[in-house]
Amino acid sequence: MLPDFAPESADALPLWAVWKGDPLADQAGPWPASAGFSAKLGEICLLPNASGGLAGAFLGLGDRTRANRTRFALAHATALPPGIWRPALPEGLDPDEAALALLLGQYRFTRYKGAAQDGPQFICPEGVDAARIRAQAAGEFLTRDLINTPANDMGPDDLEAAARALAAEVGASVTVTAGPDLLDANLPMIHAVGRAAEQAPRLIDIRLGNNGPRLTVVGKGVCFDTGGLDIKPSASMLLMKKDMGGAATALGLLKMLALTGAADRMRIRVLLPVVENSVSAASFRPGDVLTSRKGLTVEVNNTDAEGRLILADALTLGAEESPDLMISLATLTGAARVALGPDLPPFYCDDDATADALSRAAMAVRDPLWRMPFWDGYESQIEPPIADLDNAPSGGMAGSVTAALFLRRFAQGCGRYVHMDIYGWQPVLAPGRPKGGVGQGARAILAALPQILPADAS
Repeated sequence: MLPDFAPESADALPLWAVWKGDPLADQAGPWPASAGFSAKLGEICLLPNASGGLAGAFLGLGDRTRANRTRFALAHATALPPGIWRPALPEGLDPDEAALALLLGQYRFTRYKGAAQDGPQFICPEGVDAARIRAQAAGEFLTRDLINTPANDMGPDDLEAAARALAAEVGASVTVTAGPDLLDANLPMIHAVGRAAEQAPRLIDIRLGNNGPRLTVVGKGVCFDTGGLDIKPSASMLLMKKDMGGAATALGLLKMLALTGAADRMRIRVLLPVVENSVSAASFRPGDVLTSRKGLTVEVNNTDAEGRLILADALTLGAEESPDLMISLATLTGAARVALGPDLPPFYCDDDATADALSRAAMAVRDPLWRMPFWDGYESQIEPPIADLDNAPSGGMAGSVTAALFLRRFAQGCGRYVHMDIYGWQPVLAPGRPKGGVGQGARAILAALPQILPADAS
């Protein structure tokens, strides 16, 4: 499904969004109070007309003082009856946020349960750049669809097909290096991690735009993660279809950038190392020492820390072009979730101006991120006795930080580097965020890029 706003209509029904405790519209009379409406978050009060039909509705936004916690409160409006609705927004509710919420709330994953039922349609609130809001929702819908699709229908072949389809849609070029060709192309760690699977490992390289500063986005594409020979317990595999969430978010971001015209002012490159971490006689082993594209050797102390291995080769490839900004997106560590939970991904960046721009944009567009340090004091933890690097330091402390430090070794040579350790999954229903796959960081990046990579950069 494609998110969109309803066309203007003289028959549109008014939808008054109200904070708890605010006076209700004069047109409502005593009905809302008689119906027990108190404007709790997501509460809907339908208003009858004289003939028993609908005259409009109220939607509760909850407590104004807790607005930052409700985020996309207007997404609850998608529970209204079918029809065309015209939102009336109260003071203090950002119209861009409200418009995006109306679209995000329409998301349904229907691949395995048939078409979604007809729902309400909404006229875009006044003063909103509808095309930009549609672009953000479209990118997010793509990310959610890719993550929600199980691995039997979203293996490396399928993820490549999705990448090619998007590239064709936005006019980008695609190059794919797969199977033994990865060795010839000096991408050995991508090959080592994915060689045990039935579907070949691959590196997907997408380019869009010919002018301006260079942006390279690297997305982790582990289509399913058994853990390899260090196999996960069954309970830990249940969500491993989402381990390609970094690649899915990178593709969603590419769609946003293309639809908002960002490709007209920058050169965008998306690198997706795509594998399935499977178990077979060809699996890489605990204790193996792999030689990376960069020439650094890596001791494999846990085959379940495979994401950083495939990212390392892709980051090295990306850095060779000296982009002005390189960003990695990856569902990388459980330690990030222990530290910050599922809703607040950490990001790492050595450049204060870039980090500040990302932090401000993330809060402004309600796509939260939290800066964490590349703590140099932990560098020794990723340096084992017999190789240059260790993919899984013992001890278990600062796991997200040491993973970020590992990746930074391979990103040297680019102008600035940002790593985001995302979760890619919404564990419970929230406004605009149904349980399931979710994009994290893409809208923040989109909002921050004009400050980080101004059009006159080169």
